[in-house]
Amino acid sequence: MRKVGVAILGLGVVGGGTYKILTEHREMYQKAHGVDITVEAVLELRKERALALGVEESRIASSIAEICSNPDVDIVVEVMGGVEPAKTFVLAALNAGKSVVTSNKEMFCKYSYELEKVAKHNRVGLYYEATCVGGVPVIRALLDNLQGNVITSLVGIVNGTTNYILSKMSNSGADYGEALKEAQRLGYAEANPTADVEGYDATYKLSILSSLAFHTKIPYTKIYREGITNATPTDIAYGKQLGYCLKLLAIGKNTERGIEVRVHPTFIRTSHPLASVNDSYNAVYITGDSVEDVMLYGRGAGAAPTGSAIVGDIIYCATHVQHNYSTFENTEKANPSTKFVTNFESAYYIRLAAEDRAGVLSKITSVLGRNSISVAQIIQEESGEDGKVPIIVVTHVTHEHNITKAVQDINATSACASVVSVIRVYD
Repeated sequence: MRKVGVAILGLGVVGGGTYKILTEHREMYQKAHGVDITVEAVLELRKERALALGVEESRIASSIAEICSNPDVDIVVEVMGGVEPAKTFVLAALNAGKSVVTSNKEMFCKYSYELEKVAKHNRVGLYYEATCVGGVPVIRALLDNLQGNVITSLVGIVNGTTNYILSKMSNSGADYGEALKEAQRLGYAEANPTADVEGYDATYKLSILSSLAFHTKIPYTKIYREGITNATPTDIAYGKQLGYCLKLLAIGKNTERGIEVRVHPTFIRTSHPLASVNDSYNAVYITGDSVEDVMLYGRGAGAAPTGSAIVGDIIYCATHVQHNYSTFENTEKANPSTKFVTNFESAYYIRLAAEDRAGVLSKITSVLGRNSISVAQIIQEESGEDGKVPIIVVTHVTHEHNITKAVQDINATSACASVVSVIRVYD
């Protein structure tokens, strides 16, 4: 039976979960996969944390050099987070001839081109299932199971923190601040939640997933990003009246005009499968030309789900002699031949505050018409705040630039109405 030694860099929530899974399931992996996987070393500055998990003191390394020079270590697991020193440590492991498994979406998104080049040169593996959507095996699906398809779209709820916040706002009527505090209390949100609530985390994940889905490098800098900090209970309530729920969606489309990649709050019909994904759960909805629609759903974070993805990569690496790399030219920047669509198409929800007098609605629709925007639905309330009445407009599919220009025209030329919020609608 082949013996495979693992080193874990960092024994936080995910690293600790990974260690626990590997040690508790060691016998099962021997029987099921024919490999004896042992944790030969850990790199954890807080020695008491490692000892509390049951790690032998002799296996607690004090430096990455110690890990790299250990002949019993075949695979290095990086779960430290952040770009540095994680990137330096991963490069050192790859150059030492160790395969690497990582859950670090920011580092991998920004530097996969550099890491993969070194992995190829040293003929070692680089695995990253745990960088996206926790325990949901979406990367393996894109790399293996769905390779027979031309993937036309990939739409996902890929951040558990924002999904919990929006679910809380929708279910209880809480405002954004209240929902964020509750998410922080439960451990779903960090003390500094910027990476999650401003959409950076989802953007890194969409960069990784869309590159795999569309077989071309999609740098995160090409992705339109908008967070959820301006979400309001008022808009969520109006959305419910119209048959929508609000989600932070990561959207990738491979169209005839080019590739669309965007992360933003989106109204989605309550009948869509993604609408039922609540709390901290994640899901990715993939459309291929042969398979049609596939949705992968599960826990998007946490010690056990993310540890499950990491251990899956460890076993895959341990049982495959031939390592696979990107199906596209993995460079720092996008391929010059790849076209990106910025003036994308969507339907839109627009909430306006208007004077309660005759002719206001006709002026608003006139501005929309001049900008090639047709109206699908309208809600006009009888009363509102400060003498203004709310008017809700849902448009038919139009272009982003048309909406931007129409909003500017309404706010600049009409003293009788102003745009309060604009939310894209996914049908």
